[in-house]
Amino acid sequence: MRVNVIVNGEQRQTDNVWEGESLLYVLRERLGLAGSKNACEQGECGSCTVYLDGVPACACLVAAGQAEGREVRTVEGLADGENLDPIQESFVECGAVQCGFCTPGLLVTAHDLVARTENPSDAEIREALAGNLCRCTGYEKILDAVRLAAARKEHA
Repeated sequence: MRVNVIVNGEQRQTDNVWEGESLLYVLRERLGLAGSKNACEQGECGSCTVYLDGVPACACLVAAGQAEGREVRTVEGLADGENLDPIQESFVECGAVQCGFCTPGLLVTAHDLVARTENPSDAEIREALAGNLCRCTGYEKILDAVRLAAARKEHA
């Protein structure tokens, strides 16, 4: 099967896609976008979170064929060329990037929260990030990063 998707604003096509292949596999293995991580393959850890038509989704749970003609935005697509997105900058500044495996999914999820919620409360941040698991340590630096990005957006 052939799959056509718009990835990070660019029309992409891949051939010989197996019917059971996930969007995550297509992104990583066929299109060379390794930002989204393959961890649980069950939609429980959030490491593979991408935007699918503007809504965060676990790419491991989306069959590649379901993405036909749709728009996908990966963690690579958050940055504007060499300029990091404010949520990416805040993760770096706050030291919220630990081993980095969960970071792409956390960034996409946090990006979505900050985009749609003005000045999110700690409870809203925790709820938004509840589907993204980090096994390194606590989440305090991650929460700091989301708070910083939200504050900067509010003052921009």
